[in-house]
Amino acid sequence: MTLLPAPPVGGHALPLARDLALHGDRTALVTSDGELSYRELATRVEEMARRLGPERRLVLLPGANTVGALVVHLAALSVGHVVLLVPGDHPQAVAALTAAYDPDVVIHPETVGQWRVEERRPASTHTLHPDLALLLSTSGSTGSPKLVRLSYDNLQANAESIATYLAIRDTDRAATTLPMHYCYGLSVIHSHLLRGSGLIMTGLSVADACFWDLFRTAGGTALAGVPYTFDLLDRVGFAEMDLPRLRYVTQAGGRLAPERVRHYAELGARRGWDLFVMYGQTEATARMAYLPPALATAHPGTIGVPVPGGSFRLEPVDEAAPAEGTGELVYSGPNVMLGYAHTADDLALGRTVDALRTGDLARRTEHGLYEIVGRRSRFLKIVGLRVDPQQIEAMLERHGLDALCTGDDESLAVAVVRKTGWDERRIRRRLVDEYGLPARAVHVHLLPELPRMATGKPDYQAVRALTRPATTPPPAGDGTTDDLCALYARLLDRPDVTPDSSFVSLGGDSLSYVEMSLHLEQRLGKLPPSWHTTPIRELHRHAAPHPEGDRPRWRSVETSVVLRAVAIVCVVGSHIRLFEIRGGAHLLLAVAGFNFARFLLSSPERRERTRRSARSIMRIAVPTMAWTAFALLVSDDYDLSNLLLVHNALWPEDMGTGIHLWFVEALVYILLALTGLLALPAVHRLERHFPYGLPIALAGIGLLTRYELVGLPARAQITDAVTVFWLFALGWAAAQSRTAPQRLLVTIAALATIPGFFPGEPRREVFVMAGFCLLVWFPTLPSVRRVNQAAGLLAGSSLAIYLTHWQIYPIFDGLSKHLALVVSLVFGVGYAAAVTRLVQRVSALRADPLRRRGHLRRPPRTPHDGSTPAPAGGPASPLATGAPFGRTS
Repeated sequence: MTLLPAPPVGGHALPLARDLALHGDRTALVTSDGELSYRELATRVEEMARRLGPERRLVLLPGANTVGALVVHLAALSVGHVVLLVPGDHPQAVAALTAAYDPDVVIHPETVGQWRVEERRPASTHTLHPDLALLLSTSGSTGSPKLVRLSYDNLQANAESIATYLAIRDTDRAATTLPMHYCYGLSVIHSHLLRGSGLIMTGLSVADACFWDLFRTAGGTALAGVPYTFDLLDRVGFAEMDLPRLRYVTQAGGRLAPERVRHYAELGARRGWDLFVMYGQTEATARMAYLPPALATAHPGTIGVPVPGGSFRLEPVDEAAPAEGTGELVYSGPNVMLGYAHTADDLALGRTVDALRTGDLARRTEHGLYEIVGRRSRFLKIVGLRVDPQQIEAMLERHGLDALCTGDDESLAVAVVRKTGWDERRIRRRLVDEYGLPARAVHVHLLPELPRMATGKPDYQAVRALTRPATTPPPAGDGTTDDLCALYARLLDRPDVTPDSSFVSLGGDSLSYVEMSLHLEQRLGKLPPSWHTTPIRELHRHAAPHPEGDRPRWRSVETSVVLRAVAIVCVVGSHIRLFEIRGGAHLLLAVAGFNFARFLLSSPERRERTRRSARSIMRIAVPTMAWTAFALLVSDDYDLSNLLLVHNALWPEDMGTGIHLWFVEALVYILLALTGLLALPAVHRLERHFPYGLPIALAGIGLLTRYELVGLPARAQITDAVTVFWLFALGWAAAQSRTAPQRLLVTIAALATIPGFFPGEPRREVFVMAGFCLLVWFPTLPSVRRVNQAAGLLAGSSLAIYLTHWQIYPIFDGLSKHLALVVSLVFGVGYAAAVTRLVQRVSALRADPLRRRGHLRRPPRTPHDGSTPAPAGGPASPLATGAPFGRTS
């Protein structure tokens, strides 16, 4: 039986959505769960269209790259409803636009693949113009009531135009690399559905290995990206990827530097795909110009020619008077919007715009190509001087600096990615000298990465916020994005936190991870396993909140945290002779390798990895040396070799008190060796391509010394960095295991090699093997809140406890061994907290002069909510090491 589409409401509909069934059994959608044909998609669209009803209404839809969201979108447009497409990951924008436009139907995404239709009224209370089809936010105004009004003709014409110049075929398959609510991402969907092509529906980032697995499996032929997408492609080694079916890559959403355009055009020519650089705005539905791939290498700084059906003209403006032939770029074509909407009453308006004044200053080259030379609307006048932020960005780019620039009539705000050799003062002086601006009006902020919106486009509002005076922070624990940003800033001592930051991008490590996870769980509920790499603005969406007033008794706790907490208790208790549970230090070497992969290797940038590793080594070595210096004054346990962390290297068979710090020395040596090794470009590339294979290979090399298969001087078998490295490497490999076979291989390797390492101590071997199996196969363990707090406190203070207990427990050992254990743990926790406060105080004193000059924004402060003790070890603290600590007797 042939399924006939429902008749369009009021006679208007979007043809590409209405005619899906004409493509028959061709594959329409490919997801990680399987494929959906055009016939099946058409059936789902028809069912949803009938559910939306015969009366034309305003439908608010949170956009997402899911089958469910796409079905609702196509269903509404196929029968003539008006869609208000809002960011699906921005609840504040949804709430603001719902209040401003009072939609008749609100779509609520509840679980994956499930959508709830809220019927607010059977017929619309609004007067909806017959041509009106879609309402979109302009770039950067996700919660603003100002919307672009697009017609059915706009959507169809722009899809036809794009499909024509890209020469889209019905055999193509394009990945949804951009959000559906973003006009660029939506144009990818529309233009490929128009031609009967396949869409690879995914919300994964191109930085995710799972994305490329899906892309290859689906036979992907097309990728779309904004400039930031290309930064991510660089990081994941896109140039070396084997993508045999890739046919074209498109770029829009902001200017890509000419040298990057040329690089990718040349890469495409070598690998057999085309690069299309495009130019557009939401007001033009999506696209206004494209640069033919054959011209990209020779003319990488231009936007090319108008799309089919469109045309440009240049209108003179006063700002461009010095440059002959330059004017404001004005576009005409069937894809130009109907006009703007500011209130619900504007939905009744017809066409109020015939041509689009882009606000961009451009010129036409001698080859007939258009080139953007500035932005009219972004000009600033600071103390009477006219400044073009785009020119400032271009100038800094010429000096190798990635920057975003914005401001107002009072000051200029410039966010710059940190780079060796450039500090705030030098950048400010460059701007002052170049543009004649007063130094007091230029605010430079060095950041680990530039703030970006969910679409990947620059977030200029976030740049402006860096210069605004700090306001009263929200109450602690309210779980809002602002509250979470303040929490991250406080615990990580980072003044540059934005909603797009993640724990890993801010330099968080294994000990600050403990404290942060406890605070976040208190605010948000159960956290996803990947919370440390999730942007702050998305944590609400991924967390599983507790019902209001209902905090469940049972929670979960990180296995690595439990192992560190249990190990430090076992280490201290065994040394006191309260009990005998040995093997903790060697298990913790595996945990250290596990955390090395999760945190120190989390950045794809080689220099950033090296910087993080060096900082982690300092956080281990400095507090160890400081406490050792104190111990030299109060006891005769140590000598100068211990202070310099070379005792076990010089006297490996000495089993006196000097052996106390063997674990610290071994870990420092291992980290130093790996930092140097991974700093080599060739090894860095090898690790990026084989994140699991490299540590497995290194573990194999380490086993040569474990089994004494290579000739070495006499060593202490179980306390030497060379002979224990294989455990660290196995922990590293465990963290990089992505499949059950990989985890099984790591487990078998551990179970086969640990026996015999501790001759005559089978219980120690069982302890290490059991802990390793837990680490590999059980990321979390069931727990309760109080246990989480205690485990986090002990794990976060483990280094301090380990360092101090040697001198503390003998004082109380004669009175009570139980008392000696408790006092050793409490003293270590207190010492860790004191050192953390001292380091934060020193950091604040260093930063205050800069803040008084307006160079830095004071990080927001949130009072401790009392829900969890505050373990020491944020990144500013030398106790925030990349590894836990323990020792074997």
